[in-house]
Amino acid sequence: MFATIKNAWSIPDLRKKILFTLLIVIIFRIGSVIPVPFLNMDALASVMGNAQGVDDTLVGYLNTLSGGAFSNATIFAMGITPYINSSIIMQLLCVAIPPLERLSKEGEEGRKKIAAITRYVTVGLGLIQGTAYYFFLKNTIDNQGDSPTYLPIAKYTSGFSMWFSAIVIIFAFTAGTALIMWLGEQINKKGIGNGISILLFAGIIARLPYTVNLLAQYWNLGSQGSTQYYVFVPLWVVLFLAVVWVITFMQDAERRIPIQYAKRVVGRKMYGGQSTHLPIKVTLGGVMPIIFASSILSIPSTIKLFVHPEEGSFWDGFFKAFQTNGWLYAVLYFILILAFAYFYTTIQYNPVEMANNLKQNNGAIPGIRPGRSTADFIAKILSRITLIGALFLAVIALFPILYSDITGLYGLSMGGTSVIIIVGVALDTAKQLESQMMMRHYKGFLD
Repeated sequence: MFATIKNAWSIPDLRKKILFTLLIVIIFRIGSVIPVPFLNMDALASVMGNAQGVDDTLVGYLNTLSGGAFSNATIFAMGITPYINSSIIMQLLCVAIPPLERLSKEGEEGRKKIAAITRYVTVGLGLIQGTAYYFFLKNTIDNQGDSPTYLPIAKYTSGFSMWFSAIVIIFAFTAGTALIMWLGEQINKKGIGNGISILLFAGIIARLPYTVNLLAQYWNLGSQGSTQYYVFVPLWVVLFLAVVWVITFMQDAERRIPIQYAKRVVGRKMYGGQSTHLPIKVTLGGVMPIIFASSILSIPSTIKLFVHPEEGSFWDGFFKAFQTNGWLYAVLYFILILAFAYFYTTIQYNPVEMANNLKQNNGAIPGIRPGRSTADFIAKILSRITLIGALFLAVIALFPILYSDITGLYGLSMGGTSVIIIVGVALDTAKQLESQMMMRHYKGFLD
């Protein structure tokens, strides 16, 4: 990958695209440290100080994807989560609603209309999340000092000033969401890679210093008598590199179904007759099943942040059952990842449509009759491949949780979801660089 970047840097137009992408990433990171107005930052730091290590709530989940911007209530606090949710919603609606399905099949114009609708939905979701975050901050009390401090700033607690501060804060969060979406689209047009993925990558990478600092703190505990950390910390680094290698291998793994095209005569020429294959990736849904599963399981822990049940009560025991170090959480996480992997594959791939496309193009799978038999065969292959990919995702997602429970290394933000996203975006960007370099060095028949 580093050789690919080095070779791309020597090409002037690719160098401009790389520099433009870096500029957008810098702007994104600057916006991630600019707080919205009317907030008491000292009280915010006291209340949200532990949010960076809370990965079993929606707060910790959003904070990881935003690169720490969520816990600091910056203008980019919502991150790209609204856009991701909007894209997922539109994919589901394009399957469930016939007019949207027809629109998605109308070529470039249809895709432009779908993209425009996705932008509007993104802004709407950003407004909803920004409003929810404002009320979370407003109703949060910092009890660390002698007198409680409310968020936002105490002097804006009543009358017109309260409403004005609320509108400014919510609109600032919403505007940040729209700006992030625009920055991602600029990368798509003038930069390298998928814009939203690059910004997501940048946000997660920004958490690396926090993870390294936390590992250093655990290592220092070894000098204070907890010598087991002299083994657990280096072992975590080794296992992290091993997980990266496994993810890299699985990202390119695929099942190739052989396809044979029949010969046909058109005029005086004969077409077809060639053999090819239909590739089916093992990780068909990517990281989406993990995102779906973790989002659902984070709901009980997030509700707990608002209700504060009494210690020892029924609801206290209920919420504790959904903590990440509990067996119930691990079992449900495993089941939900498998379920969402099959669900996402079902809405993305239609074996009947694939079989019909092969039949219309005079293609067939050797030994399988065209039509219904081909559709059943493809469905069987998809089912088996999805199971392998889902088990892979479940193991990667549960491994950091189990390792933390065994070793006591809690609070490390580099979970399975983050590593899969980092590796996937890096590989995809490297492939795009390679393809663009190949286009510029291709020698045609006129040379």
